[in-house]
Amino acid sequence: MADNKFAAYLCAGCGLGEVLDFETLEKVAKREGKMQVIKRHDFLCSAEGVQTIRDDIANEGVTHVLIGACSRRAKTDAFDFPQTPMARANLREGVLWVVAPGTDHDEVRQEMADDYIRMGCAELKKMAVPAGNPDCASNKRILVVGGGMTGLTAAIEAAETGYEVLLVEKQAQLGGWAAKLHKRVPFREPYAEPQDTGLAELIARVEAHPKIGVHLASTLAETAGAPGRFAVKIATESGAVTQETVGAIIQASGFSTYDLAKLPELGGGLPGVVDQAGLEQLAKAADGGAIQRADGQAVNSVVFVQCAGQRDETGTHLPYCSGHCCATSVKQAMYFKDANPDVDTVVLYTDLRMPGMGEDFYRSAQTKGVIFTKGKVSTVTAAGSGCNVNFRDLILNEEVTLGADLVVLATGQVPNSGVNIDLVVELATEEQASGDQAPAEATPVATPVDLPPSILNLTYRQGPDLPQLKAGLTDSHFICFPYETRRTGIYAAGPVRRPMDMLQATDDATGAALKAIQAVENAALGRAAHPRSGDLSYPIVRLEGCTQCKRCTVECPFGAIDEDERRFPVFNESRCRRCGTCMGACPVRVISFENYSVDTVGSQIKSLDMPDEFSERPRILLLACENDAYPALDMAGLSRTLYSAFVRAIPVRCLGSVNTIWITDALNSGWDGVMLMGCKRGDDYQCHFVKGSELAHYRLSKIDDTLKQLSLETERVASYEVAITDSQRVAALINDYAETIKRIGMSPMKGFN
Repeated sequence: MADNKFAAYLCAGCGLGEVLDFETLEKVAKREGKMQVIKRHDFLCSAEGVQTIRDDIANEGVTHVLIGACSRRAKTDAFDFPQTPMARANLREGVLWVVAPGTDHDEVRQEMADDYIRMGCAELKKMAVPAGNPDCASNKRILVVGGGMTGLTAAIEAAETGYEVLLVEKQAQLGGWAAKLHKRVPFREPYAEPQDTGLAELIARVEAHPKIGVHLASTLAETAGAPGRFAVKIATESGAVTQETVGAIIQASGFSTYDLAKLPELGGGLPGVVDQAGLEQLAKAADGGAIQRADGQAVNSVVFVQCAGQRDETGTHLPYCSGHCCATSVKQAMYFKDANPDVDTVVLYTDLRMPGMGEDFYRSAQTKGVIFTKGKVSTVTAAGSGCNVNFRDLILNEEVTLGADLVVLATGQVPNSGVNIDLVVELATEEQASGDQAPAEATPVATPVDLPPSILNLTYRQGPDLPQLKAGLTDSHFICFPYETRRTGIYAAGPVRRPMDMLQATDDATGAALKAIQAVENAALGRAAHPRSGDLSYPIVRLEGCTQCKRCTVECPFGAIDEDERRFPVFNESRCRRCGTCMGACPVRVISFENYSVDTVGSQIKSLDMPDEFSERPRILLLACENDAYPALDMAGLSRTLYSAFVRAIPVRCLGSVNTIWITDALNSGWDGVMLMGCKRGDDYQCHFVKGSELAHYRLSKIDDTLKQLSLETERVASYEVAITDSQRVAALINDYAETIKRIGMSPMKGFN
């Protein structure tokens, strides 16, 4: 610390100098913040202002920099000093633009600005430059698991970018489901006719590419390691095993069709009933001629039943729509009309979903004579050599029976996700005995029968395959990071992560390939992957203070922490997303990052000039997730949406990183209330770190006991779910909470400080 030189640079631009008392700000930075260099500039983000800072770093020995100006999310290119710890005091979006102008507010606005300078100085004193991951791994080869349209596209896209690719396919030939199709739904102009799949050309490109190695009739026997150094064992049907090292993995294991046998009410098992995959086989056999049933019977009438075993609200069948089925039925109806216009073709649907240019395709089918009827099918029964389809016509509101030689059921996609960890584990009750730990990840304890084969065979303590959603789809952040799973460096693409058609799957494959490339490049530089891409910090643990409680290992959403033989945590930095969940989980606070720790936030909480209990000027601490809540606060400032000047916002990497000691310290220090704002949790979560908001909610459920011990009202701690677009709502939440504090009164803890 003696060799460090701390400097504060204050910007008077954007109207700050016209409203705030900069002489007071400078005094706060010097006397309370102990800044050794203090400079004011009219436009700090200008080339001249930035050069002033660079010159002081280079020539004056400045080692730590505080920027008192705009939000930390603004001017990041200008204020870029990679080898210098830097803190930001948000005076523009966080003070100037959110406190009403006028003399009545001048004093509280100045207090707000003074506090943000105090907080910035306190944070800066606890920061260091991240040294980077000491365990870098430089393998940049990409493994693609699955040789269907998705896997082939991912492989060729990565290889064409210059990266080596290993492609593993469990079948003896490439192609997957695409190889079973007669034609595909059109994906280019004129969108009027079924088109060739293009699979043969794609396979030829893959097999001829010098950077792609193909393993057919092979599976993954074991996957270990981390980004940049995954060790995989590839097993063939003959039993031979090859070990390879790769930098990132793309799981493109595709889907299976929903089992017809589970739909006896819709004729599953009858000779005149097939699913869409079965019809493709018949169409391929016909090769453009008249399509016959498998028993050789001619087809003069065919009925397509949409949503067969899909969009089911009872929990018996698939709860979701498989997306492609409507367009696929239109395509297959055209098979019959193109071969013989006299074949009666009827598509029964409740909702016909034709995204993109599908409307043109639908109109083309109508022109060919395909009939579309809005109806809800109840049963399909045998009738002579054919079938009767019984349904309620939703337009005429009457029961109708329609005869058909062939019935085609749109049964939907079931992802080939491997083993669902929820079926093979039970929660680790030992760690939850104290009642403080959330059930973030489970510990394998048993293996029931009738499990699907594992796809990846991961050696992770959390299970052999990627975490799944309730429907069995591979868990990935569907809004912000669609390909990214909870296993860093492993990406899901195609129908394994959500139902989709062939065009969507190829787009998905391209995105996953790009993310895999980003992962191997970051791993080689020791940097974090998404969403803190490029972050060089990583967890540091003081093992001498560790109590071996295992909360960090269990709560880490990404499987980045294992245990050694003494049960101490072992951090796998390459898997780490730098969310800080482990830091929030640690009861003895021995886990930290160089630039983000219990101390960097805790020192800010304790740095304020706390008004006494008679001032009627409460202080409300707001811990805001940097991914959604803090940007929403910034946008509130940009739109000049006013909120209470009694709030002090501290951005946190994720609500999962919030250590309850911060809340206890705040209450003990006289803060009148604590607000937490994070992303939406639950099945349709929006948390960038998947489990952060859920974990924070669980931990906060225990705060009431602390409040009661301190004889404080439970309203003094509140948690909210917000989205990045909630700029108006966050301001309203702050103002409403300020009214709540006004109603219950100032904290009695102020008298003890």
